[in-house]
Amino acid sequence: MDELIEILQDVQPDADYENCTTLIDDGILDSFAVLSIVSELEDQYDIRITPADIVPDNFNSAQAIYSMVKRLSGEEE
Repeated sequence: MDELIEILQDVQPDADYENCTTLIDDGILDSFAVLSIVSELEDQYDIRITPADIVPDNFNSAQAIYSMVKRLSGEEE
């Protein structure tokens, strides 16, 4: 999870990833930030994030992103 937080902070440094659960809903992450995060996650975790995965539920919090990464990498929680 710490590695994920570092990736998120590199893309959007002014967000509170530890506590925020409305990153998309409140406009903290815009579409460009989400696409940047997707690219970084795919490179870092060797996963494929499809357009069907790019929905607010998967990006509203660091925990939601982490769960998606685990699911896509075959490491279900």
